[in-house]
Parts: sequence; structure tokens; C-alpha cells
Amino acid sequence: MPFMIDAAFDAALDYLRTNGTRIDFCTQEPTTYAGATSTYTKANETGITLSANAAGSPSGRRCTIPDTVSADVTGDGTVTHWALTDDTSLLVATGALTSGVAVLVGGGSNTFDLDAAIPLEIADAVAI
Repeated sequence: MPFMIDAAFDAALDYLRTNGTRIDFCTQEPTTYAGATSTYTKANETGITLSANAAGSPSGRRCTIPDTVSADVTGDGTVTHWALTDDTSLLVATGALTSGVAVLVGGGSNTFDLDAAIPLEIADAVAI
């Protein structure tokens, strides 16, 4: 059975935790920092803190983008993806939301609030 020590996974997750300080909610999946923070963003929050590393589910290791994120809406549109950046120049991670959500500047609270934490997970090694 393949095995990799948790410390190897934790080192990768620590990189995400150290460098992932801004989250943007985008109209499509960005492939660059500019795409994440300018071209496709409709809401963002800076200064976020990812959770501590923990056991993954069903295996591996994970940290999470907290469900306490309350991103300021900066443009009208339907957000379908999230993007984690270092708020300077680096796109750290990106992924799809469970479903698209329409956001509107001046619409209600002017924030996009996460319903659930977003897991950033590295699965255990598998035999090939």
C-alpha cells in the first residue's frame, strides 16, 4: 500500500495557508492573478485566514477557506468560481462553487457570504 507522510502534505497546505490571503468570487475560472483579481472578479475579501491543517475526508490532509468569508461585491454578475491569491501577484488555488450565485452591487447587504467552508484537500497516495 502506498504511503506518504502527513508532513509532506502539510508542507504543501502550509504554502496555501501562508500565501492564500485574498479570495475572489469570479464569473469563470481564472488562470492568472489578473484574471482572478480584475478580469473575472465580482466580489472579494482580503486578509482571510485558512484553517489549520487536519485529516482529510476520506483520506489525506486538508485545510479550509472559512465559511466566515463575507466578500465585498464589486460588480454585477453570476459568480461560479472562487480564486485564492496572495493579494500581490500570485494565483494560489481556484475551484468551482457548488452552484452559480447572482451578485449585484447595491443589492441587499453588498456582500457575498459563503454558505460552507471550502476544503483544500490533498488525497492520500494510491497504487497505480
